[in-house]
Amino acid sequence: KVNMQIVTMPVPAQDGITRDNVTVRVDAVIYFKVVDAAEAVVQVEDYRFAVSQMAQTSLRSIIGKSDLDDLLSNREKLNQGLELMIDSPAVGWGVQIDRVEIKDVSLPETMKRSMARQAEADRERRARVINADAELQASKKLAEAAGVMSDQPAALQLRLLQTVVAVAAEKNSTLVLPFPVELLRFL
Repeated sequence: KVNMQIVTMPVPAQDGITRDNVTVRVDAVIYFKVVDAAEAVVQVEDYRFAVSQMAQTSLRSIIGKSDLDDLLSNREKLNQGLELMIDSPAVGWGVQIDRVEIKDVSLPETMKRSMARQAEADRERRARVINADAELQASKKLAEAAGVMSDQPAALQLRLLQTVVAVAAEKNSTLVLPFPVELLRFL
């Protein structure tokens, strides 16, 4: 008797080194079914064991051919590649591979920390660029304000009085105030 239902078989985790020299541990699951019971019994000694071994070797092969970024983000493409690699010999055994899914990619702790530091540095870089852009905009506005104040001397006096009011609202006991020479001509 040969079961012709779809079989779900876990592929044990495989250790490997990616194309960009990162050590990873990847496990998967394979879904297959027997389509020709006679060939499954006659062509191969144990079709379940054969599919399992083919899945393990194909998974190791895919790990070696892929970059870490591909393993983490392009799983659908890798799943299709795995399915093709396993399905080619399995057809001769009367077995059809329904689908293959990479379940988990485990990274060494040092790599996780390194990736976290890289992400943090990238966020910090973006924050600095945003701060620098804000400073540039503020300096342009201050230059405009200085141009307007230089045309209207009374504007400088009003700005000074606004500053005094803002500082006085803090309830400080001592107020040191620079006195611009330009204001002496009003006195």
